[in-house]
Amino acid sequence: MLHSTLAAGVFGMGGGELIVIALVLLLLFGGKKIPELMKGLGKGVKEFKDGKDGLEKEPAEQGKESKTTV
Repeated sequence: MLHSTLAAGVFGMGGGELIVIALVLLLLFGGKKIPELMKGLGKGVKEFKDGKDGLEKEPAEQGKESKTTV
């Protein structure tokens, strides 16, 4: 109940519309490809947020594990 209320309030869609969208995605991409797509989408959103906040990725030479706080 909370999920459908949240989705309707944020996106203006009900549960039926979300189910139809999920089925179309499943038919277009298949069950094995959807997790890869969501992973890529998550990375894109994270990079967007980091860029919006003025954070830049460190060069590959300095390593991926070290991060600076602004």
